Amino acid sequence: MIEIKNISKVFRTNEVETSALSNINIKIEKGEFLAIMGPSGCGKSTLLNIIGLLDIPSSGEMNFWGEDISILKERNLSKIRKANIGFVFQSFNLIDELSVYENIELALLYAKVPKSERKQRIEDIMNKMNIAHRSNHFPQQLSGGQQQRVAVARAVVANPKIILADEPTGNLDSQNGSEVMNILKELNEEGATIIMVTHSETEASQASRILRLFDGHIVSSN
Repeated sequence: MIEIKNISKVFRTNEVETSALSNINIKIEKGEFLAIMGPSGCGKSTLLNIIGLLDIPSSGEMNFWGEDISILKERNLSKIRKANIGFVFQSFNLIDELSVYENIELALLYAKVPKSERKQRIEDIMNKMNIAHRSNHFPQQLSGGQQQRVAVARAVVANPKIILADEPTGNLDSQNGSEVMNILKELNEEGATIIMVTHSETEASQASRILRLFDGHIVSSN
């Protein structure tokens, strides 16, 4: 599904050059649940952003379903991203002015799903995430766990092939964190490929493989 070959990422300013990733090689199979671990500043989020087509590598090649996407322009990357990838962030990234229903609907609007189909899909995913009773509430009226459920619902309502989760339980208590992990595992069992950045050994142990980074290098993958 995804193959990364000798990817490096360097951030440059007028005075400083920082290497975030160095000669990364990974192959991610369809249906895999991959956890990415390592200390702060080791390149985890940079790697996730590259996999999610939100950033481009300084060098190297990335194949997505057999296509080299490292040479594509942003317009083409955006099309691939919208059609294939859902994002879950630690900070939820919900829009305060929109209701739960409207926040979830955004993903379908971006995907240009017809209005007649959007309503049923949103209702189905809200029921699955146990947030249907909060449909008309706004993010600030929800608990952290409920907000993350909305964020997961928004990420998966368009049926993406890949779900990228960046510290999805980082702002949650242990109970809500466990519930979000259970949702991700269920989605993986249903066929979604999950790639998750985490600091938690407990959560990483629930993945099918753990990739460990240190100073921008892969130190283990098993």
